[in-house]
Amino acid sequence: MPKDKPTLELLRTVGDTFGAHPFSDEDLSELVEPKLGMITSFKDLMDELDRLRTIDLGALPPALEIKTKAGPSDE
Repeated sequence: MPKDKPTLELLRTVGDTFGAHPFSDEDLSELVEPKLGMITSFKDLMDELDRLRTIDLGALPPALEIKTKAGPSDE
């Protein structure tokens, strides 16, 4: 998985390959250079998914025990 920031060309290729839904250049550009204020960048999301792929999900405890970067919730 590339660690570089996604480009418009790369996202167009992904959209063409998995084209169940058409994406406009405006939509794809928002993933490359967010202007509407995204909470998580596309690159951060892809990096997190890459980290998750390395985890043996069968070795994890029940979901209530999983710790996040921010720590457990205050429920």
